[in-house]
Amino acid sequence: MSVLAEIKDTENRQLNGAQAIIACLELEQVDTVFSYPGGAVLSIFEALRESNKIKNVLTRTEQGATHAASGYARASGKAGVCIATSGPGATNLVTGLPTAYMDSIPMVAITGQVSTAMIGTDAFQEIDITGITRPIVKHSYLVTNVNDLPQVIKEAFYLATTGRPGPVLVDVPKNVADSLCKAAIPGQIDLPGYKPTFKGHQLKIQNACKLLQAAKKPLIYAGGGVISARAEELLQKLAHRLDAPVAVTLLGKAAYPFRDGYYIGMLGIHGAPAANLAVSECDVLLAVGARFDDRVTGNVAEFAKEAKIIHVDVDPAEIGKNVPADVPIVGDAAAIIEVMLDFLEQSEHDVWRAKIESWRPLHSDAYDANLAGAANGQLHFREVLQALNRQTKGKAVVTTDVGQHQMVAAQFYHARQGGGFISSGGLGTMGYGLPAAVGAQLARPEALVVCITGDGSFQMTMNELATAKAQRLPIKVILSNNSNLGMVRQLQKYYSEEHYFGIDLEGNPDFAKIAEAYDMAYFRLERPEDVEATLQAALACDRLTLVECLIAKEEMVYPMVLNGKGLSEMVVAE
Repeated sequence: MSVLAEIKDTENRQLNGAQAIIACLELEQVDTVFSYPGGAVLSIFEALRESNKIKNVLTRTEQGATHAASGYARASGKAGVCIATSGPGATNLVTGLPTAYMDSIPMVAITGQVSTAMIGTDAFQEIDITGITRPIVKHSYLVTNVNDLPQVIKEAFYLATTGRPGPVLVDVPKNVADSLCKAAIPGQIDLPGYKPTFKGHQLKIQNACKLLQAAKKPLIYAGGGVISARAEELLQKLAHRLDAPVAVTLLGKAAYPFRDGYYIGMLGIHGAPAANLAVSECDVLLAVGARFDDRVTGNVAEFAKEAKIIHVDVDPAEIGKNVPADVPIVGDAAAIIEVMLDFLEQSEHDVWRAKIESWRPLHSDAYDANLAGAANGQLHFREVLQALNRQTKGKAVVTTDVGQHQMVAAQFYHARQGGGFISSGGLGTMGYGLPAAVGAQLARPEALVVCITGDGSFQMTMNELATAKAQRLPIKVILSNNSNLGMVRQLQKYYSEEHYFGIDLEGNPDFAKIAEAYDMAYFRLERPEDVEATLQAALACDRLTLVECLIAKEEMVYPMVLNGKGLSEMVVAE
């Protein structure tokens, strides 16, 4: 019987703090937690053992737990949950928490702490984790009274999932977890200082519509906030109503359907030429659920300098932070687009759209030029991703690590659904892909989950293969092996006068033996002519699978916008 069921059966039953935590998790309909145990959380794990509603997944590192919770959240649309012990267990969450914070991923992290009487004494495995994490979470709690726990857990989930989503940390001293809890689990939360804006300012929405209606060269710039708000279909209606092309961010990859004629690709320093040139020439730019980060804008002074900018975002702190907005609108993307559709009449921009269509071939031309200049028979990672896209029809859930392979995946894999492309955008965290795939597969056991990684990133968290094996997850890992840190090499080419240093991955393991050690199916790709058949065989496997792709270290990712340059000044080939 679960803790929650026991509460319902015996209303006067007293629980300890740990049991109250688990009861609260059950009330939030948490079905999976990612964890690593330790002395300070023993009672929490005992309470977790008693629950028949929550699956505990033992990851191989606490960082792996945060990334798995992140992948779970993005694939499911619910808050991810991770648990770690005090001291180094808690500090090992520090990379995963800002990864979630920067990308607006809802997460609740529960950490153990030394007993309250020992705090401040430099006790064994004591660390001020609330102080450490304060700048990298949406909120943090140190719970010193056991009767506060139900309220705090309820607030944590409320904060994590409303407004701009993000991670919340709850630090629980050991004696608090062990003490009897007499407080009731609250039904609703009212935080006077926290009032996210949902609807948006009506007059500003009307002003935005007037600008869009009068535009000759409108452009929509869509980010991950569209997916968080589940506004994908509304955005498509808006694009058709405005007759406006749509560019997306890395995290907004699934915000707009690739096969729709209005989609023009990813925007930014490795973006599609059509998208980058369009933003450089548009006269009205509608940004929805995006924050104008530097990977998108390039030189801010050159970004959309001909355009009036309308910025729609649920987080008021992001509006005007990097790029001034002519019409700032704070609110939920779906709610605001719905109102816009009520005001807007059908527009036509045939000349503008024809001009953008003329730019589309530039992307393929750049890659074709590089392929033509390469040695005969060399496998290019672009070919692998194109084949993956064809064979899955964009229906797989793809996670990525960070590096050249990430950009190639973003350029050539076209996810069809929200939660179908999962990557670390804001923080750019290497080692994210595999544990995120673990979380995504557990969230969506019926889905084909593919992790796109590089030999550098993979080795940061490849111990999570043990987690995938233990959970019997049929994740497909596609590994770009160029025996060096490819993105750093590319940067050194342009910014360090081709002084390649500190990037050779000497001592790489035999990845075939790694696959054997974890009981994985293994495939090796070296030739372009083998791509289709090899991928087809790998994707058909019903178990954990590794596809090692041997890629030349000289391979580059284009287009590329160099530091200080505007998006229209792309390097499109060597």
